[in-house]
Order: sequence, then structure tokens, then C-alpha cells
Amino acid sequence: MSKKSTLMRAALGVAGAVTLLALPNIAVAKDKYVIGFSQGTMNHPWRVAMVEGNKKYAEENLKDVELIITDGQNSSAKQVTDVESLLARGIDVLMISPLTSDALTPVVQQALDAGVKVVTLDRKVEVPVTVHVGALNLPIGEDAGKYLVEALKGEGKVIEIQGTAGASATNDRHDGFVTGIEGSKLEVVASQYADYLRENALKFMEDQLQRFGPGEIQAVYAHNDEMALGAIQALEAAGRLDEVVVVGVDGEEVAFEAIKAGKLAATFVYPFVAPEGIQIAYKVAKGEPVEPEVILPGKQVDASNIDEMLGTGL
Repeated sequence: MSKKSTLMRAALGVAGAVTLLALPNIAVAKDKYVIGFSQGTMNHPWRVAMVEGNKKYAEENLKDVELIITDGQNSSAKQVTDVESLLARGIDVLMISPLTSDALTPVVQQALDAGVKVVTLDRKVEVPVTVHVGALNLPIGEDAGKYLVEALKGEGKVIEIQGTAGASATNDRHDGFVTGIEGSKLEVVASQYADYLRENALKFMEDQLQRFGPGEIQAVYAHNDEMALGAIQALEAAGRLDEVVVVGVDGEEVAFEAIKAGKLAATFVYPFVAPEGIQIAYKVAKGEPVEPEVILPGKQVDASNIDEMLGTGL
């Protein structure tokens, strides 16, 4: 066993915040690739699907990969520490879905400076990395805006429930939406970050229903399905769901079911980057050529195509 491998295995016993997947050990270090996966948070289904999808693919298909997964627990500070721990373990590739771009940029730069290849998933940082993998949030936001312009015949009051402040996905889903409603008479009358969490969106929507009376809100645009479902819960409890068009993003199965039930107007599928994340990280580890950005396609789901989409959500 090489010195590098021995040191790596010694380090594996120290950082308790990191979960090591039980994958086979390869005797020759050159034939074994250590990939660290830093997830920003596991606080909703989309993030869980990203981790589980990549983990399952690695276990079933990549016998020469040791995958180490960390959970930033919705804290940028913890995710920075997680990445530092992964780097100390001698990883070959850092696969990261950063909680926020500004907070994680310095430690990603540290990884790059140390010669570690970096693959960002979904959200970006503020420096060029080896590869970025994800869908395009700007077009998704724009499509959501255009959908509401058509649904409301170009006029109405909209509440926007944004994701995590400072996250690239949040910024793009907001900016795209602004572009999508440009030129119409749609007006965003209230907006707040709800951290992509259903309970936060529920509370915000309850507050807005106290602020705006019946007939004063025509639509809700939520940056993900969890928050859209929280808004729907508040609207149902107030007996006002029939007067409000609700749109989400991600493509959760529960969102598809809500569309079928006539509660959610539309969602925009945002691929959860699995197994594409680990597939590309593996190619990068082996030195195979990969484009610097890999774009995954999204899809609008509404009443017109819900029957074909049921059962395919995350």
C-alpha cells in the first residue's frame, strides 16, 4: 500500500461529520479514485434525491471509486469545514453543490490551488471550476414568468417566494422571472426568501393572506415545489386556493400529484443531477475530456401533460 493511501486511511478516522460509503477497497492506489461530495443541505427531497442518486450509481457501477459524502446542514460555515476535511483526506475530485456561491468560493479556490479537480452541481461558485453540471435556472425562471403572463392574460398581482439568499439558483430563478414578465402588467407585490423550505413558505404565505384580502393576489411563483406546496397549504386553509395560480420548480412527485388534483398550476422540472454528477466526476478523475459545462434539460409540466409525467417525479 502506498504512503498516500496509508495517510488517507488514517485521516478517514478523524472527521466524524463525514459519512464514508462502504465501497470495495482497491489495493493499488492508482486504480482507486477518491471522490468527495460536499452537499450544502439535505433539508428537502430534491437535495436528498441528488445525494441518493449519485450514491446508488457509484455503489452499483463504480467499483474503483471511494465516495465520501458530507452534509453542510444548511450552514455555509459547516460546508466550508466539510470541504476542508475532504481536502485533508487526499481526495482526487471534489464534487460540490454549494449552499451559497460567495461563502464557498474561497474554499473551492483552495481546492483548485491544491490541484484537486472540482465539479460543481446545480449551484455555481464565483471562480471557474473543472466542470459545472446542472440545468439552466435563468430559462426556467423566464418560462415560469411567461407561463403566468399567459395564465393571467398579462395582468395581476404576484407573490414571489424565493429560495436561499445568495444561492446562484435563487438569483437566476428570480432574474429569469423578472425577464419573463417584462412588458406585461404582472406586478410582484411581495417577495421573501424562504430557504427552499415548505414550512417557511407556509408562514410567509399566511402572513401575506392577512395583508392582502380576497381578490388582491392572483398568483404565487415559488422557486421550488416544496415552497409552492407550503403556499398551497396556506391558501387552502384560508379557502382562497381557487383564486390564485401557483407555480413551482423542481418536479417532485407530490407536485405532479398536486397538478393532477388541480391545486398546483405548473412546475418546471429541474434535474437533480444524479447520476450525472458522479458520472462526470469519475471521468474527470480518470482524466477523460469533459466539457467545462454540462447542461441538463428541464421540462414544463402542467395539466396538458401531467398524465404522462405522473410516476416520474423525484
